[in-house]
Amino acid sequence: MRLLPIALAAAALAAPAMAAAPHLSADLVAAADARVIVKGAAFACEGTTCTTRAAASRPAILCERLVKEVGPVTRFAVDGVAMDEAALSRCNAKAR
Repeated sequence: MRLLPIALAAAALAAPAMAAAPHLSADLVAAADARVIVKGAAFACEGTTCTTRAAASRPAILCERLVKEVGPVTRFAVDGVAMDEAALSRCNAKAR
């Protein structure tokens, strides 16, 4: 019974950390309706938009891995803040 308060406290502390995962979104050049898993992040792609909530890897790496699977992107954003043009060019250089 003594472990119950400890378990509840641990769960309460873990919830905000999980909610803090950034929202990532990508606008694709070509439509891709699929679920794409890259570096532990599950992107849900519908039409020309892919989104996920993940803190599995750096956004630049996730962008590069995503374009390898679905092709070039016109925009890649973290919590609504888009990558600059130079970073987007580096990302798209990895496209299939």
